[in-house]
Amino acid sequence: MFIKPDYNLKNVYEINFEELKSQGIKCIMFDLDSTVMVSKSAAFLPKTLEWFSTFINDFEVAIISNNFSKEYIENASRIAPCRVIGAARKPNPEVMRAYLDEIGIEPSQAVMVGDRPLTDILAGKRLGCKTILVGSINPNENLPTRFVRALERSTIRK
Repeated sequence: MFIKPDYNLKNVYEINFEELKSQGIKCIMFDLDSTVMVSKSAAFLPKTLEWFSTFINDFEVAIISNNFSKEYIENASRIAPCRVIGAARKPNPEVMRAYLDEIGIEPSQAVMVGDRPLTDILAGKRLGCKTILVGSINPNENLPTRFVRALERSTIRK
């Protein structure tokens, strides 16, 4: 199986929000770990929080994570500049679909941003929204994680 994200960027900081607005995007859904937060760190980088402030008033924004730890999601929720939803079970798009239904936005008006082709991007594709694949927010990931990431990215159609 090959997956083709709509955009393939180095990291989240390269997202062009003006371009997304011009395409009618009203909602941005982000993955949590390795996308907007260093994995398992339970803290946002100051640069990331500042970056959120540049677009958060222009879109509905949520972080949608596969993490099942209620405590971890609650901790992330306390420090996040937007809603955080856990136990998403991506690539199943149902949690994402329920969120969009709740806020009254069609999938065609949303984008899913994540670092994993086989969870985040596949969920976005199955939902029918635009997708943005990004590299990890942590350039110093350990070797096993980098290996798995490279293997998973072999499913991407350029």
